[in-house]
Amino acid sequence: MTKTLALLLFLTAACGFGSQNMQTRHSTDIEARRIRRIAVVPPGNTSAEQKAKIPYTSTSPADAKSSEQDATDLLAKLVYLAMTAVAGWQIVGDSEVRDVADSLESMSDPARLRRIGEMVYADAVMIGRVQRYRERVGNELGVKSPASVAFVLDLIDVRRGDVIWSARFDETQKPLSENIFAIGDIGQRGIKWLTADQLMQDGVKKAVGQLQQLLVRNPT
Repeated sequence: MTKTLALLLFLTAACGFGSQNMQTRHSTDIEARRIRRIAVVPPGNTSAEQKAKIPYTSTSPADAKSSEQDATDLLAKLVYLAMTAVAGWQIVGDSEVRDVADSLESMSDPARLRRIGEMVYADAVMIGRVQRYRERVGNELGVKSPASVAFVLDLIDVRRGDVIWSARFDETQKPLSENIFAIGDIGQRGIKWLTADQLMQDGVKKAVGQLQQLLVRNPT
């Protein structure tokens, strides 16, 4: 399959999930790719301190604290935690991925990602990037300015090198009175103002849940 055809298939396969803050797309042949083993790749531009071999599971998402500088690293951690909590696929251990990723920093990004996947025997690699991360000003009972988060997740086929699934989460929390579509989130979030970390975690859970439905609940 040519890159042009693969891109066309990807762009024409928009998924109609009923969430206003989450948009996902996938290639039309994603189920035929038989993606079973996935590596969550940490950001390649983290500082030496952030690159310390600390397993993702050592930090609870509820206790995680972040800033603009480490928001992308937090995103990778939350994705890893969410994916390892789901049965039906195999997620490569974070320490193994980080060891390999650190040894390939000099390579260009596309080549580096595919090589990481090959070296850990993954079918696909998951990468994320933060587009906006703004912390709330206030507390869970009232805010002057709400948390606002936007991020993108891409799942890349290691064998072919193309993006076969992508999710974009974009939300600035609003009062329920201004957003009736948020009613469905009350059961999980409660009626409170979230921190940016909590908002990001909520978005990650939604994205991973949708990918699970595509790859695990309805396998080829």
